[in-house]
Amino acid sequence: MALKGEMLIFICDGVADRPVKELDGKTPLEAARTPNFDRLARLGENGLLDPIAPGVPAGSDTAHLALLGYDPYEYYTGRGPFEALGVGMDVRPGDVAFRCNFATVEERDGELLVKDRRAGRITEGTAELVAPLDGVELDGVKCFIKESTAHRAALVLRGDGLGAAVSDVDPHEEDAAVARAAGATPEDRKTAAVVNEFVELSYETLKGHAVNREREKRGLPPANIILPRGAGLAPHIPRVTQLYDLTAAAVVEVGLIRGIARYCGLDVVPLPPEVNGGLDTDLGAFMAATAEALEKYDLVLANVKGPDVAGHDGDAAAKVDVIERIDAAAAPLLENLPAGCHLALLGDHATPVAVRDHSGDAVPVVFWGPGARTDAVESFGERAAATGGASRLRGRDVLPILLNLADRAEKFGA
Repeated sequence: MALKGEMLIFICDGVADRPVKELDGKTPLEAARTPNFDRLARLGENGLLDPIAPGVPAGSDTAHLALLGYDPYEYYTGRGPFEALGVGMDVRPGDVAFRCNFATVEERDGELLVKDRRAGRITEGTAELVAPLDGVELDGVKCFIKESTAHRAALVLRGDGLGAAVSDVDPHEEDAAVARAAGATPEDRKTAAVVNEFVELSYETLKGHAVNREREKRGLPPANIILPRGAGLAPHIPRVTQLYDLTAAAVVEVGLIRGIARYCGLDVVPLPPEVNGGLDTDLGAFMAATAEALEKYDLVLANVKGPDVAGHDGDAAAKVDVIERIDAAAAPLLENLPAGCHLALLGDHATPVAVRDHSGDAVPVVFWGPGARTDAVESFGERAAATGGASRLRGRDVLPILLNLADRAEKFGA
């Protein structure tokens, strides 16, 4: 029987970036003091990784599918089902699911203009906000909604004749009008009509909600609308545990990645509320949970969200700070990895502060462990990784490389 803790995929979400002027042309990762990650780079094999393909901006969902060895072009059916399953919702065949944002809008000239896509990154009262909307029936379609972490939620539509190829109502930028969902086929148009009605109902329900009245008294933006996006049908995905005959767990902070992990057969490690996916998350508790999981499972995927949050906020200083805090908090974990453990340290995608969204830039990766080769790279960063021995990889290459280092790879051919 193999020892537990053979493989760890440690993901600093959105950590990769582009040169930032106020950081003297360095990226936040290059500007940050990361002695523990730099040590892994010195003792491991480094490279650059394209989560999907060169120049293709990866979503967190498609990137994680790739990092777990799947072809996202084959298995990805939309973000919504992963978000819904991640927050514990029942997603059945035929359901159409969406991820949602609580947002702040204001009425102007007959339109609803988005003033804050995340309602001030609301962290409390969201269960009360969704309560009057959960279970409503619109045009014969049942609508189920549940809050997730911070400003996020998930919506599941259940009814006959629904399609998932519908456009987003979220305009994906501020000072833009809430869009109308649309679709090409009768099934898609039916779904779009329900979505549009649900969005209107959410605004009428939430604009005077007690939670929002209290937020406005405190000078906080009201979460006065729910904006669904990322529609998808429940996918069928073979389990990692069966494909590779191993036990696997995920230590992740947000519902979307929890949902991906569950679809792929990974056990999701419960985390305390203080591990919240924000810049103030309890990193010590996160690292302790990861260490505990490595005592029980062959493969552990750990995702810490902070760098992505700072990137979306366009805050270079905050991104440097959270990277440094992750590095410091990871020290006990890295110093006490199980004997024989092989680690891949990487980002799942780039979230440049100048872009405030995901980009198609490659991310650094380092493979470390007793079976890994050593190259001449001295630090963990984008430009340093480009000179490493692992060269240029795809997201789908990470798990096979770890399986090979752990002597679990099957020979191809005679």
